[in-house]
Order: sequence, then structure tokens, then C-alpha cells
Amino acid sequence: MKRAFIENWALFLGMMLLMVANGLLVTLLTIRGAGLGFSDFTISIMQAAYPAGALIGTAAAPRMVEKVGHIRAFSALASLVSIAAILHLLTSDPVSWSMMRFLAGFCYPGMYVITESWLQAKAENRNRAQILSIYFMIWMAGPAIGTALVALPDPSGNLLFGVVSILISLSIVPLLLSGNKAPDYEVPDRMSVKKLYRVSPMAVLGNLLSATAVAGWFITLPLYALSLGMSAAQASGVLVVAMIVGAVVQYPIGWISDKTDRRLVLLGLALLGATASFWMLLYPSHLTLVVGFGVLAGASLPMYAVCTAHANDQLKPSQIVPASGTMLFLLNLGQFVGTLVAPNTVSIADGKGFLIVLAALCLLVAMVAVLRRGQEEAPEETGSLQAIAVLGAPQSGVLQAESWIAEEESDSNPDAPVNSATERE
Repeated sequence: MKRAFIENWALFLGMMLLMVANGLLVTLLTIRGAGLGFSDFTISIMQAAYPAGALIGTAAAPRMVEKVGHIRAFSALASLVSIAAILHLLTSDPVSWSMMRFLAGFCYPGMYVITESWLQAKAENRNRAQILSIYFMIWMAGPAIGTALVALPDPSGNLLFGVVSILISLSIVPLLLSGNKAPDYEVPDRMSVKKLYRVSPMAVLGNLLSATAVAGWFITLPLYALSLGMSAAQASGVLVVAMIVGAVVQYPIGWISDKTDRRLVLLGLALLGATASFWMLLYPSHLTLVVGFGVLAGASLPMYAVCTAHANDQLKPSQIVPASGTMLFLLNLGQFVGTLVAPNTVSIADGKGFLIVLAALCLLVAMVAVLRRGQEEAPEETGSLQAIAVLGAPQSGVLQAESWIAEEESDSNPDAPVNSATERE
């Protein structure tokens, strides 16, 4: 791992800066918006603009990379996001903030694709797993660090927005200094949602529901903590704890799901998440909030990885890359719904509506798992699963490499099993 890190430090550093900036800005906007007097509905609209932009960006940005190249596309996208962060300083109205969130949502997918493609060019079979493990650590640590930065003193109210802009601008530098030639990039094919649903209803429904839940608590948790009388530092601290727990459990949950029917794992996770929600509902306190959302994060964040791996169990190697694009679309769609709906539930039922919605989403995942378990047996070969990032945002790039390898092996070995469960970011 040490050698892999040394050989790719510039790219890892650029990705870390991007993820820290993104995690900081997401939490900062919710807390600062509440301080400016934005209503829960206004905050939900503003934050929902990000996944709305990502729905377009995930399709448009890769084509931009294919057309103008990695360097030009990355520089343009990073500059736009940096400008968007600064514009939050110059305005204080929800319309302009929503426009900037939409722009950020459009740009980030393209930057992820570029950095991942660069890693793909630098990776070899002998160190591919090491590079991916470092990459996953960055995806988990970056947003947590960014969220923790919200607790920094900022008397003027301008410092943290400036930090976001600086971090994004700095992320360009390592990529530009990389001595590796930019790899060729082709936009991956897509599989329709209808076709993927026929292959795996559990993956489609579980992905939508879990993405809605995760985006809901990630965006709304600071707002909910503030409504309970916590300070901004305390509110961001609760979110950091939840994200760390979610990161730590990724590998053990993946290991368990590789050994048994993944739908049983989803059932257990969903019931655990619902239990944590009801526990916080019945015994509200600051300590309950920290522990409860830690458990909820540990239960809900791995769901996407398990759902996608379950879909891959049913797919041929040649179908995995197209299916990943569809799963990405479903993820952003769920995130859009979650960020749009969840903040508006904080004021419902004396503050209990937020937890009720989270419990309901978890119970729906459990119901789907039970129904699918009763209708279809698990595949004989479940392959292996790798953890995903804290924010559960899959991308198309280096992490697709394993599916291409699997396809090559399948072509060269007709007797190889067609099921695969390699999980992508």
C-alpha cells in the first residue's frame, strides 16, 4: 500500500481536496441557511438542486471529457465549482444559492470521472487492489473531515466559504502536475431502469429507498440537531460521528453479504435502522441522537453497496458497466427525493416527523427484501463485494476496471461463472 500511495500521491491528494470541500460545503449551507432564516422548505429546495444537477451531470460531464479531454474538462469544471462557492458569499438569497448547488451537482461527477480515469491509467494488476483501497479510504475520510471543519471559528461568516473555494482550486494542481498521460475515455453504455428492474427488483427499489434515506439524514441531521438546541459545532459533530461509523462498518457488512443471501443482509440492516429511528423517537436526548444516528448510518450507508452487488450477482460481466450507470441514475434520483423531502419533516409532529420518515424508509427496504426473498432464490455464486464511500456516490471510472477484467476473463474462459459482484464507487 505504501508504494501505491507514493506512486499516486498527486491524484489521491487532488481527490481528497475535492471530497473535503464537498463535505464542508454541504453541511455549511444547511447550517448557514438556517442562520439566515431560510425555512425548512427553502433549505430542502436548495440542497435538492445538487442531485438534480448531478442527474444531468452524470450524463453530460463524461461526454464533455470525451470531447475536449481530461485536462480542459477538469479545469473548467473545477473553476465553475470554485466560483459557485465564492458566490455563496456574495449573495444571501435562496434562489442564487440553489443555482450554485445545481451547478456544483453538474460539475462534480465530471471531476470524479477524470480523476478515476487517471488512476485507471496508473494502476496495474499487481497494485490495483492497493490503489482501490486507498481510494475508498479517501472517499470515506474526505467528507467527514469537511463536515468537521464546520466547527472552526468563523466570526465574519466568510472564512469557510473561502476555504471551500481554495480547496477546490488546489485540487487542480496535483492533477496538472501528474506526469501520466491522460488516458483515452469512452462514455459507457447505459441499461434502462426497466431492464435492470427485470433483472433485480431488489437492487432498483433498495437503491432508491436507501439513497432517499441516506441523503435525507445527511442533509437534515444538522438542521434537526439545531432544532434540539445544539450549537453548529455540536450539530456537525453528530454528523461526523455518523459518517465515521458508516465508514467503519462498510467492510464487515460487505464480508457478511459475501457469505450469505444479500437480501437477508438488507433485511437485517433495514430493521436495525428502523429500530434506531424509533429509539431516538421514544427517548430524545443529545446522547441518544449521537448514538442513534451512528447506528442508523451504520445500517443505511452500506445498503447501496449490497444492493448493487446483488444486482451484479444476476448480471453477465458485459452488463455490469451499463448497469452501474443506471444504478448511478437511481442513486441521484433517490438523493434528490431525500434532500427535497427530509428537511420539511423536521417541523412535523413536534419534530418527530423526520425520524418517522427515516423509520418508514427502512421498513420499506425490509418489506422489499422479505418479498423478494420469498419469490426468488439467491444465486449460487455471490462473488465478492467492496465497500463504497460514505456519501454513497458511485462514479464511472477506475472502479469499473474489475468488471472489464471479469469480462476479459469470461471471454478467455468459457467455463467461468457469469455472475459477478464486484462493487464500484
